[in-house]
Parts: sequence; C-alpha cells; structure tokens
Amino acid sequence: MCMRSITFKRAIDVELLVQLSVALLRLATCSRKMQLRRRNCLIMLTTSVLVPFSFIFFISRPDLSHEEELVQRLAELQVRLQYLEAVYRARQEDVAALQPTLDSTAALAPAIQGLLRNMTGLRSANGLNNTQIKGLRMPSSFHFLPHLLDNPLSIRPAFLVSNGRSGVSVVLGIPTVRREKETYLLPTLHNLVEAMNSEEAADSLIIVFIAETDMEYVLQTARLIENQFPNQIESGLIEILSPPASYYPDFDKLKMTLGDSLERVKWRTKQNLDFVFLMTYAQPKGTFYVQLEDDILAKHNFVTTMKNYAIEITAKKQHWFVLDFCQLGFIGKMFKSAELPWAITFFQMFYNDKPVDWLLNYLIVTKICNQDKDSKQCKQDKSKLWVHYKPSLFQHIGTHSSLKGKVQRLKDKQFGKVSLFFPHVNPPLASATSDIRTYKHYTLSRAYMGETYFWGLFAQQGDHLTFTFRNPITLTRFYLRSGNVEHLSDKFYNTTIGVLPVKNVVANQNFTQEGFITVGHFDSLGIAEGNVDPRLGKILAVRITVQSDSDTWVILSEIHFVEAEQS
Repeated sequence: MCMRSITFKRAIDVELLVQLSVALLRLATCSRKMQLRRRNCLIMLTTSVLVPFSFIFFISRPDLSHEEELVQRLAELQVRLQYLEAVYRARQEDVAALQPTLDSTAALAPAIQGLLRNMTGLRSANGLNNTQIKGLRMPSSFHFLPHLLDNPLSIRPAFLVSNGRSGVSVVLGIPTVRREKETYLLPTLHNLVEAMNSEEAADSLIIVFIAETDMEYVLQTARLIENQFPNQIESGLIEILSPPASYYPDFDKLKMTLGDSLERVKWRTKQNLDFVFLMTYAQPKGTFYVQLEDDILAKHNFVTTMKNYAIEITAKKQHWFVLDFCQLGFIGKMFKSAELPWAITFFQMFYNDKPVDWLLNYLIVTKICNQDKDSKQCKQDKSKLWVHYKPSLFQHIGTHSSLKGKVQRLKDKQFGKVSLFFPHVNPPLASATSDIRTYKHYTLSRAYMGETYFWGLFAQQGDHLTFTFRNPITLTRFYLRSGNVEHLSDKFYNTTIGVLPVKNVVANQNFTQEGFITVGHFDSLGIAEGNVDPRLGKILAVRITVQSDSDTWVILSEIHFVEAEQS
C-alpha cells in the first residue's frame, strides 16, 4: 500500500511538472510575440500553473484516505485543464485575427515598421519585405456558410438575456421553436430547475435558444420565461438568446438529399444550423456541454450524476468523445467543451446532407473505425468514444414534433416509470364533488386520497370541483397541479381557487355569492399554489372554479392542502 501511494504521488509530481513545462513553453513563445499578447501570456501562466498547482496541492494533502478519491480529483483537474486550453486557444485566435492589421503597415514610418517587426518576431530570409509575406487562408465557417459574409451581424445573437455566468461545470443547451399544437418549453424548464439542488444550480448554466427570427415571438417567449423564472434569470442560471435572420441561408435553394421532401430538408437543415449556433455560443462557458431538447423530463440530481460519471470515465484513462444519457435522438449527449469544435465544424460541413444524429454517428465512425475491419468491429470501437450510461437520465415527453404533421411518441425504455400523479396525506373529507364528467375510474375522491389522478372531459365555464372537509380546518397553504407528463396539455386554464370560511369575512371583497373567497388561480404551467390568510379563520371547503370553456380534457395530478399544526 505504501509503495502504491508513493507511485501515485510520483504520478502527481509528473503531472505537475508537465503543467509547469507547458506553461513555461507558452511564456517563452509569448515573449517573442507582440507586446499586445503579454497580458494574455501572464493570464495563461496563472491559469496553467497556479490553478493546477492549487488543485494538486489540495488533493496531495495527507489527510485524504482513499487513492480512488485522488484519482477522481486528478481526472476532474484534467478535464478542467482541457476547458482552459480551449479558452486560451480562443484568445490566440483573437490575436491571430489582428495580424493582417500589422501586415498593412507599409504606409508607416520606417522606424515604426522596424519596431513592429521586433515586437512580432517577423523575419524574412530572402530579403522580401514583411508586407509581401502573406499568411495562408485556412478554411473557416464562411467556406461552409458563405452567406454569413453578406452581413457582419450574421453570427451575433439578435436577442440576448444573460447575467454573464461562465466557468461552470455543466452547460445545458435547449433549442426551442414555435410549435403548431402545444409547447413543452416551460414544463421542461420547470422540471430541470426542480431536479437540481442548490449546488448544482450554482455550478450549471441553462441556455434557452429560441430558434426563431420573428422578434415578436422571441420577445413573447422570453417574457414567459422571465415571468416564470425570475430568480433563475437574476442568478444567471438561465440565459435566453435568438439568432438573426441573416444567419440562415435561403432555404428555398437547398440541395435535395435523401429523397426527402423540400419541407423535411428545410426542417432538418435548420435544425442542424440551430445546433451549430447554440453550441458555438455555449462552448466557452463551461467544462461540459449537454445537448437537450425542449420536451424532456429529467431525473433528480441529474447534473451531479452526469458530472461524476464523466470524471469517473476520465479517471479510467478512457478517451471518450460523447457520453450518452438518453437513448433517443440527440437528447442527453454530453461533450467536453474543449472538443465541441469537432462536432460544430462537422455539422457545418454537412448541415444540408443528413440529420444531426446521423452526422454525430458519422463523426464517431470517421474518428475511430478502420475501413478494413467489419461492422461488428466498428461498433465495438465506437463504444469506446460514444459511451452509453444506464439507466437514462432523460425522457422524451413531447408528442407533436416541430415538423408540421409529425407525431413522435418515442419513449426511452431505459428511463424507467414516470410518476403520473403525486399523492399526499390531506385532511379528512366529507365529500369531493365535480361538475366535470369523470373519465373511467379517475375520480376526484380517489385523486384526493392519492390513489390516482383526476381526469375529466372538457371543462365548461362555471364548472366546479369542490372539496368539503369533514370538520372545518385552519388551512395554511394549498398546492394543486394539473396535467401530467403523458398529457401535458390537459391542464386547467383561466381557473380560480376559492375557500369557504366558517365565519363571514366582510373586509375581504374577493368573495362569491356562496361565500367563497378567491385565494389563487392556475398559472401557465397548470399549477395553483399559495398561502391562506390566517385572518380567514377556519375553512369549511375549497373550490376550483372554471372561468372559461376549455377545448382539452383536464387532469388534476396533485392535491395538497396543508393544515396548521394543532397546539
């Protein structure tokens, strides 16, 4: 055991020496370049030396009892360094972009030209003037998307709500588009936020990409998100952005591929470009990037599970490219942000040719498969770069696709069973009545007892659901949830909550002729919750009142009435 500990400590020392060597090499390289880059060099030196040294010093303390924990911490450091390397390369690209400006100094005085040559380290062995030595023009996004050159604002967000959060462990990307039937975005965001604990929320970033160019729709959707999640917007957990119209090519001039209709080619082409824009924006903001969709359900603590698994795989020295936390489509795919440019570039190259999940598969095949081997060997090799995690952490809940007329009922069987209702122990009832016709055995009384959910046919204006308590209670709080993950649209809309006090409360004006006082309403998520004013005294009944006709069925999947504790 002692020998193993010494060996492991030597491995840490070697790792530290490597980091120091790389940092010193960068500093030496930077010293030969223009003065403009010296600040970047110092920043990179700090990042490459001090940060790793601090981490390694921390994990090398003798009070840690398990070598496995040291391995995990070292793996976490490794992926973090890869992310910092990517940030550094981005700064290098910024400096390289300034080089043409330095090359166009022919009109400057000879003394200034000489000074610039000394700063940049440019020398000409054959006597040519430095302005005659042209750099190579490497392919870029403009080669694959030449229309971007028509407008300098094509690759700048047209709309952005951001608190500037960056440097997190996990970035979650959610593209969303206008849907004809129903939208799943707000329930998806609500589920993601609820599934995070406080530590996960502080070390994550959710980017909602509204992939539409109709600014009125973009603003409308953004307002809905801001109204529902004000705290998450303020803290920086949620960001919202949309692309400019000039980012997209002329979809009527696309190449027809795979024998698909023009409408389908347009749909998958735009989807590919949406992923490219979102990934490019998200890439510098965190260590890992996870691709999600706007119609999913996540398991609790999914962020910690994904992060720990990524570090565990890295600690085993397995060079993965994708960690797959959902078996469907492009949902739940995790990338190291440092390697995300591989996917971005590949999607740009073939955005008009194949769907995005096909392209990801071809990218993995290109990276690892040997064409001289059979498909069975290729599949085995792919599993090394594309690692599947079970059970799945995400479930697809949408039914209506963003492609017009397409119905998608696919479910991930690895996710497990999904709760369709949430039972609670409620105060004893005398009766539970409903004016809405009940479907099969999904009665209101059974829902109140926590045995199932209430499911009724089309609600009409003036319909009531009434809960009458066996004995009057001191009601302090209520929580009612409508709809469920299998029937998201079966919610209460324009529906209020009223309570019936035992004593008349003259001071309160929000009462009906029957004596019920309005204390809340269902929001756009289909949830009604609130506190009850203790001045109302004992409550005899709670009533749900439908204020307008509904064109959908209704589900009441959670009923919780909180009674004051008896002294």
